[in-house]
Amino acid sequence: MNEYTTFQQLDINKEFCQKLRDLNINSPTKIQTQVIPLVNKNENLLFQSETGTGKTFAYLLPLLQQINKNLPHIQLMIIAPTHELSSQIKNQIQQISDIKVALLIGGAPIKRQTELLKEKPQIVVGGPARLAELAFLKKLKCNNIKFIVIDEVDRLFSPELRDKTLSLLNLLPEKINIIACSATISGETTKIIKNIIKQKNSDTENLKTVLLPPEDILRKKILHIAIYSESRDKIDTLKKILVAENPSRAMIFTSRPDQVEIIANKLTYKKIDCCFLHAKTDKVKRKQALDRFRSGKTKVLITSDLSARGLDIFGISHIIQMDLPSEKDFFIHRAGRTGRAGNSGTNIVICDEYELRKFSALEKKLGLTVYPKILYKGKMIAPILD
Repeated sequence: MNEYTTFQQLDINKEFCQKLRDLNINSPTKIQTQVIPLVNKNENLLFQSETGTGKTFAYLLPLLQQINKNLPHIQLMIIAPTHELSSQIKNQIQQISDIKVALLIGGAPIKRQTELLKEKPQIVVGGPARLAELAFLKKLKCNNIKFIVIDEVDRLFSPELRDKTLSLLNLLPEKINIIACSATISGETTKIIKNIIKQKNSDTENLKTVLLPPEDILRKKILHIAIYSESRDKIDTLKKILVAENPSRAMIFTSRPDQVEIIANKLTYKKIDCCFLHAKTDKVKRKQALDRFRSGKTKVLITSDLSARGLDIFGISHIIQMDLPSEKDFFIHRAGRTGRAGNSGTNIVICDEYELRKFSALEKKLGLTVYPKILYKGKMIAPILD
């Protein structure tokens, strides 16, 4: 296998290489060295790599090079499961390119989005429901699309989003180049992608797969801590953890969207500045919350799992989980918001008695080392054993 140490060796043009250097990105990651050559060859591709390993630029860099800015129609569609991830992808495109891109997400006025489409973008990014709605309304013309990216493919083919995603894919032209990626990919997802390629009568029915073995970011870069708390005391425990740890930037996760604002209100009452977002937060407030958190004006962001999927925010030092999610993939995605791009991080789970037992089983399954801690005199310390 070729060893690529620069983006130029991967046939990325000089303009993009300079833009990457401006972003302090000087050499490709492992997943980028394997994915970029395959995308350059227009292979149908399914690839898996851990969070924080550069998956978005792995597909964006070679695809952007193939966009013809002189053609006034959509050539690339990128589907993502959340507003935040869609917005993040759009921002990454704009960081390195002046190609016209339209963000098409639910919760925003559809009239404004139809106006955006009249401006003849070459790329559209958004959720499957809104993209399909605009296509059904004949506002989004799909007949000239050459490339489709399915980002966070496992989430887009989960039971709650699968029908919406498939109905959108059915509207796309034949012989389209398909690229799908995620941090976790199941056998069922692989089967669905193969069927889609077959239905689209692509030039080849072959699907290239790149499944990088874990780099052990979860084990090597992230410190895992369990703190016991009865359910009714968890928000008070959270407040004490934030005071004790004084994180540079912390994301607080809860499995219950209805608890997000309750947690935020109680922390605010206790004079801890924080912001929040969940699936039902309106578009303007979501953007305001993320902007405050990204800029560092607010150090604490409370969120639910679905709204935070795929978020890549620099400098998150702490993840605090108010509960243990029912699926290990959600645990991995939560914890993976820290320890990114070579940095280390801390993942704290506030557990009741039942969750402690579950966390112990998960610790063995994922090969983690979890350190029990207690809060004592304003500090988080190891428990004193008799």
